[in-house]
Amino acid sequence: MPVRAPSVANPPARPRVSHAVAIPVHERTIALVGLMGVGKSTVGRRLAKRLGLPFADGDVEIEAAAGMTVSDIFAQLGEAEFRAGEARVMKRLLEGPRMVLATGGGAILNEDTRAALKDRAVTVWMRADLKTVAERVQRRDTRPLLRGRDPLEALTAMAEVRYPFYGLADVTVDVATGAHAEAVEAIVQALDAHAAEQAA
Repeated sequence: MPVRAPSVANPPARPRVSHAVAIPVHERTIALVGLMGVGKSTVGRRLAKRLGLPFADGDVEIEAAAGMTVSDIFAQLGEAEFRAGEARVMKRLLEGPRMVLATGGGAILNEDTRAALKDRAVTVWMRADLKTVAERVQRRDTRPLLRGRDPLEALTAMAEVRYPFYGLADVTVDVATGAHAEAVEAIVQALDAHAAEQAA
């Protein structure tokens, strides 16, 4: 029986309004958001190549800044310190040149990060069926938030908290099935439609 996505009937408040000059859509970073395991990093690399843009993976950048793996940061410093470092890295990346950015699944929970994404990026929610994602992530034992937990139960709990924030994205693309190349093309088409809508 398929797992139903949590309700987003009561989404959180929109990020606070910035008085900065709006950045045109075609000059904004393309930020991929969504749960772990939906393919943000793999699809992001392909998308960056397709668009001729540089690519950055939020988790890789955090590891480089900390000189530690994500797993070690969680184990030695705790999730709160990881999130603080993540927010600093997201700020730096979003204030830099245009790129394709694969954000960590929980980055969107930080209010300052949400505001920066709203000001400087076009956000793309890569949405997938939770059962499909659970099947993917259980193949790897490198995700601290899943260790010692049933993947589907853990992802469902995360989705309850995070889906309302993901739902604020500029573009939503379903990527549950199909090849990564298909996901890239679906995102490109959605971005083109979004840009045309903004220009109208």
